[in-house]
Amino acid sequence: MIGRIFTVGGFTLLSRITGFARDIMLAAILGAGPIADAFFVALRLPNHFRAIFAEGAFNAAFIPAYARIRTQDGPDPAKLFADRVFTMMVAVQLVLLVVALAFTSDVISLLAPGFSDDPHRFALATELTRITFPYLLLVSLVTLYGGILNSIHHFATPAAAPILLNLSMMATLALAAFFPTAGHAAAWGVFIAGILELLLVMGDAGRAHVLARFRWPRLDQDVRKFFRALGPATVGSAGVQLAMFADTIIASFLAAGAISALYYADRINQLPIGVIGIAIGTVLLPEMSRRLAAGDEPGARHAQNRAIELTLLLTIPCLVAFLLIPDLIMRALFLRGKFTADDALAAGATLAAYAIGLIPYVLIRSLTAPFFARGDTATPVKASLIAVAINILIKIALMGPLAQVGLAIATAIGAWVNLGLVAWFASRAGIAGVDGRLKRSILLLTAIGCVFGIALFLSQRIVAALYRDLPAFRDEATLATLAVFGGILYGALVLLLLGRNWFRAFRGSPQPPAALPKSD
Repeated sequence: MIGRIFTVGGFTLLSRITGFARDIMLAAILGAGPIADAFFVALRLPNHFRAIFAEGAFNAAFIPAYARIRTQDGPDPAKLFADRVFTMMVAVQLVLLVVALAFTSDVISLLAPGFSDDPHRFALATELTRITFPYLLLVSLVTLYGGILNSIHHFATPAAAPILLNLSMMATLALAAFFPTAGHAAAWGVFIAGILELLLVMGDAGRAHVLARFRWPRLDQDVRKFFRALGPATVGSAGVQLAMFADTIIASFLAAGAISALYYADRINQLPIGVIGIAIGTVLLPEMSRRLAAGDEPGARHAQNRAIELTLLLTIPCLVAFLLIPDLIMRALFLRGKFTADDALAAGATLAAYAIGLIPYVLIRSLTAPFFARGDTATPVKASLIAVAINILIKIALMGPLAQVGLAIATAIGAWVNLGLVAWFASRAGIAGVDGRLKRSILLLTAIGCVFGIALFLSQRIVAALYRDLPAFRDEATLATLAVFGGILYGALVLLLLGRNWFRAFRGSPQPPAALPKSD
């Protein structure tokens, strides 16, 4: 399982690296002004709907169902199930696309009402959204094929697909002079990326003989069970996205640049969430689903505890860095072109606020996995909706005094509420528990994090002084040096206090059970 996690995490890291290169181009070409705000709203809309209907709800309902059918009944019934779901997904997404394109201006008025006072931003956001919204249909199909491939241990291609989004946007941004604005160039890059991603995963699915095709939909027992799980999962995903919609709505009333500050801070915050939290959750869900389908309850619990342990081990250095040196991170990555020092300061403060909730962000997929693996998508929804309500209330209270930083703090508080409730529900249902090894690791990792934080705090000014006289790239050199020093120190502390258990796990490659498909 660790090997598969690092397959997904490695490609996700590559995706984030190319994403940073993309964001550096966006910051230099778009900056943080009105055109950037309009584009980020146009990008957020299909991404919000994707998170509701595709990656969020769909994966939670589809992967356990497909894994169960394939494990218990075989590949042919699983393919029939996938074909029927594929047909219904295409039909629903086409209807949604038509409605969205017909009423785009109304959607912008609803989700970014502050733009109504700025006709230029409103018109541009509407136009760019009509370009980006078809990406939702394409990436929804990418998600379906990705779920199928993950269920048969093909993790590489779905994890690599998002890289194409970054490369496509960088290519169109490089040609921005040929578009009406740089925002148009970036929007067309999003649309082209959807086509490329779909072709990539379809190719892998075809080679694995699991390519879903159109088949007359039929509500058999498996499909009905899937929809019973999909309904609550959709409500839960919609609740999470509602809080993010609230960010867009509220930030549209703030000064120009607030939405951009949220975007750039969230991009950095998403690095550990994607590379660690989502990667581990992507592997853990089918792993637990297969083990539970085979009646291996202790194995499923063991897998979850080890996933949580690995998640915390990899997240702590990111948490410390985001809290202690957020301004340096923003300056080193984005301070060029139209992105100013004031923009970096605003985005850095927002990143530190987001970091307050980094632990629950990365752990939530591992803690909801036992519910989803059992087909229970309703229970996590209760926690999610309560957390969303608290999140939105705090956003409204903090938007005045703290602007976009208040929105990020509210998001972090909501994440902690969500994680606490999910953990409580799981404990009450008796489907999850912390074993002795995990308890010990949590205490040791907390101590390691404190030592690491003190060392980073003391060393940052010393390292900055070393590069003070550099004519250029001072911040970049400082951040790189701190990253190397911090990586060596953190690795030494982990090795010293946690022992060599984790390092032994990377020796050898145990084969999967004979009844399960072989990993790529």
